[in-house]
Amino acid sequence: MEISVLGSFAVHINGTNVTPTAVKQAKLLALLAMNRGTTVSVMEGIQELWDGNAPRSAGAAIHTYIRKLRELIGTAQPGLDPKKVICTRPGGYLLDLDAGSVDCEEFERLAERGHRAVAAGDDTLAASRFRQALALWRGPALADLATGPLLVIRQLELEERRRSALDRCISAELRLGRHFELLGELVAHAAGDRTHEAMHAQLMLALYRAGRRVQALEVYRELRTELSGRLGLEPSPRVQALHRAILSSDGSLHREVGERVQGRTA
Repeated sequence: MEISVLGSFAVHINGTNVTPTAVKQAKLLALLAMNRGTTVSVMEGIQELWDGNAPRSAGAAIHTYIRKLRELIGTAQPGLDPKKVICTRPGGYLLDLDAGSVDCEEFERLAERGHRAVAAGDDTLAASRFRQALALWRGPALADLATGPLLVIRQLELEERRRSALDRCISAELRLGRHFELLGELVAHAAGDRTHEAMHAQLMLALYRAGRRVQALEVYRELRTELSGRLGLEPSPRVQALHRAILSSDGSLHREVGERVQGRTA
């Protein structure tokens, strides 16, 4: 069984799409998948599916949904005991799949390798691992599920890890001198998150190194206007320092191979 959560929720067995069509069954399986190898209690299932408005029959409904999910698995792969896939545990259930069967786990494994490569000073390896990790994303996590309180937390966590991987990937690639290749991507990301200071700083640096100083300064002006108008903030000191360096055509902006501009993300 392969489960995809980095985008639309999808479940495949031997290449066949067996994604549950019933919303509550899909949400329950997604909750199990996000906690693969760990027991999800019946109470956690009730919290996710009904968010404080559970009927008296909620516990029995959870057991029914588990039975239907097992039937789905058994139909898709005859000869496999579905009770060995969705295992009964004291007070709950556990999804017993091989490591890597859920795409978010593979993303986290590759992203962690990227972070370790950054720490070791290997930007080429870091960029490669981060790009492999980011390529697993097909859209926002669980994009098509009306998630409850537990899955919302996991969605936010995954999105933050994706953003961290993207920031560090682009920083590594800038240190490798790939500013021309990154311009289109950076413009799109900055437009999508108008208060992401680190991303705007990366775009400013890439534009400057590509010989587009005026556009780099314009990016700063737009960021400052956005931060001031929406949040009453000035750009962070590091972004202001980058702005001053661009204004003065500081030669270090070209010489620096290890530029690492960090900033607040509002």
